Amino acid sequence: MAISKAWNWKEKTSPIWLKPSEESYYVANRWKENGYKDVLDFGCGLGRHSIYFAKQGFNVFAFDLSQEGINHLDKWAKEESLTIQMTVADMLSLPYEENAFDCIFAFHVISHTDTLGMKKILSESSRILKPNGEIYLTLCSKDTWSFKDAGYPKVDVNTVIKTEEGPEKGIPHFYVTLQDILKLFEDFEIERIRHTDDCYFEGREQNSKHYFILAKSKSPNERIL
Repeated sequence: MAISKAWNWKEKTSPIWLKPSEESYYVANRWKENGYKDVLDFGCGLGRHSIYFAKQGFNVFAFDLSQEGINHLDKWAKEESLTIQMTVADMLSLPYEENAFDCIFAFHVISHTDTLGMKKILSESSRILKPNGEIYLTLCSKDTWSFKDAGYPKVDVNTVIKTEEGPEKGIPHFYVTLQDILKLFEDFEIERIRHTDDCYFEGREQNSKHYFILAKSKSPNERIL
């Protein structure tokens, strides 16, 4: 199983990492309508989604492997007079009790592992979610350039290691097909899966495809043993 590696946030200067993703607006509204309160920002980075969810009235918990990221979020939360419970932690071994959260938001983070790590992370996520709690996450698509054509070294049939200079150098990236997702999420009830192509951004054509997944946790007696 790949060892988790924190992003080097000094290499990421784009303001995008300080603004909530468009998906978070939909998810926050959905979760408010469903009466959910306790939200985990899974791999919070600099804290853009933690801040947004806290402003929406949720009880927000956040973790990241990067101490730099947590320090940034802590300062930001204090400036905004928001209470967010945060910690430095590894997504392969989450420091939370069973059935701790109504919801998990994991945006462009869970993919930073290999196949064995992915199975462990989803098992941990299932453990800490309340029955009928929801998880919203993204996974990298095998149809994207970085898996099909970039020539990155593979550590298993689903995982490559990025090698170019930047914040993701040396970090594994796990990729899936729809059938891979259906198998991986046997302990969840899948609500919806979208397959997107960010085909133009940063002033040029791109080939960046992801799956966006909304799923509910099952009760322990419903899970496949």
